[in-house]
Amino acid sequence: MKKFINDPADVVAQALAGVAAAHPELRVDIDEQYIVRADAPRPGKVGLVSGGGSGHEPLHGGFVGPGMLDAACPGEIFTSPVPDQILAATKAVDGGAGVVHIVKNYTGDVMNFQLAAELATDEGISVETVLVDDDVAVEDSTWTAGRRGTGATLLVEKIAGARAEEGGKLAEVAAIGREVNTHSGSFAYALTAGTTPAAGRPGFDLPADEIEAGVGIHGEPGRRREKLRPARELVHSALDAILDAKQFPGPVIVLVNGLGGTPLIELYLIYGEVAKHLEDRGVRIARRLVGNYVTSLDMAGMSLTLCQATDEMIRLWDAPARTPGLRWGA
Repeated sequence: MKKFINDPADVVAQALAGVAAAHPELRVDIDEQYIVRADAPRPGKVGLVSGGGSGHEPLHGGFVGPGMLDAACPGEIFTSPVPDQILAATKAVDGGAGVVHIVKNYTGDVMNFQLAAELATDEGISVETVLVDDDVAVEDSTWTAGRRGTGATLLVEKIAGARAEEGGKLAEVAAIGREVNTHSGSFAYALTAGTTPAAGRPGFDLPADEIEAGVGIHGEPGRRREKLRPARELVHSALDAILDAKQFPGPVIVLVNGLGGTPLIELYLIYGEVAKHLEDRGVRIARRLVGNYVTSLDMAGMSLTLCQATDEMIRLWDAPARTPGLRWGA
């Protein structure tokens, strides 16, 4: 293993120190281990908090800022943040209008965010939870009951974040987040495994001519191992799995996401195949995003996410965002 690290035990804390140095528009609490926008809490604004294990950057800390999250809680590598950490972030962004927790459907995340929400409620903070479970590859997995939360997390954070930024009430922000999740589906392929700093070796073995179909963002097994095929065929299989699981009668937002070790030249090639296949299937693309946004350390692979988009979702998607990992508009 070759990594730019000092000590595997200190990777997350030292990365947070780097975030603080690189982004003075954010406040980083290294001891409590959360990232918060510098102007939080904003009186009367619904706060948005998300989080999960580190190793998925820029998710979630890279999406803290105007138009998206108010705070993010990075756990240790592929490990849920703890309740006290989530509670501290929740209190840091509470402006009196309540807080929405955006939670990927992994057992540890669900349990710890639930406990943090109960503790926050005891302190007089109203909390709503949006659970993200968009992965259509498997019904149950190594770390979940039900479908896993993957690429649609970005869409929920962007669209719900925009609704909160413009003054939406707690129930409204939570409702649009749940609607985005309900109308989203994702599917991923891995060419190679990611390598955690502590382990020093890939998380699983893949022969040179095989790939993992339906892999999770922690390297969990998917539907099957299969032989490597041309990108066009893999895109068709992934999209067909999503289209079979979800209905997309209208325009969609498309995310072509790299899992950390896939170069942009390949991701754009994949998007070209996505655009052609969706056109053939009669699905109109309203908005698209291509890049490494929901990663799995250095895993070579890709995930595709489709979201059935209403006019309101598209309006909120287009709203300004100013975060380290996603930035457009005024």
